[in-house]
Amino acid sequence: MISNEVNKILMAVLFTCLGLLTLNITAGALFSPKMPEKPGYEIAVQDKAGAGQPAEQAKSEPIEVLLASSSPERGQAAAKACLACHTVEKGGASKSGPNLYGIVNRPKASGSGFNYSAAMKAKGGNWSFEELNKFLADPRADIPGTAMSFAGVKRDSQRADLINYLHTLADNPVPLPKAAEAQGTKQDSK
Repeated sequence: MISNEVNKILMAVLFTCLGLLTLNITAGALFSPKMPEKPGYEIAVQDKAGAGQPAEQAKSEPIEVLLASSSPERGQAAAKACLACHTVEKGGASKSGPNLYGIVNRPKASGSGFNYSAAMKAKGGNWSFEELNKFLADPRADIPGTAMSFAGVKRDSQRADLINYLHTLADNPVPLPKAAEAQGTKQDSK
């Protein structure tokens, strides 16, 4: 008699489990979740680079004026952040960024041993003082699609110090532009 009662209890548990399993399979078929193509959350952020850039550049002094009061020693200290991704010695290997030795007046995307992004290859031109200034201020705004994930050097004086240091990294450094010439061309355009 006891075994008969135990069998009834075990059958009730078994049919309950079977009913729950059937319910789970049916619910899964009816209400299947849509899996995202890319896992994670999309965070909508207003792009400030495009909107604020022209006003920011308008109040900024020309790079020639900034370079006149810059210091390569301060630039070397500022370049320590760059050394996480770049090397600066002659013939240095590329890391996640290209070697920066001789960067001033070098054609863009021309460093050997580095695979540049398509956006950088398409940009063309040379790394002049002005081009370096624009790029270092906000790399992604200057060359959209660049692989450089650095946010940029926002302070004009620190950027000028860094560019002054970079120009010294060459066998024959390019001379710094004269601030007086920049002031003269600025007055001529008025």
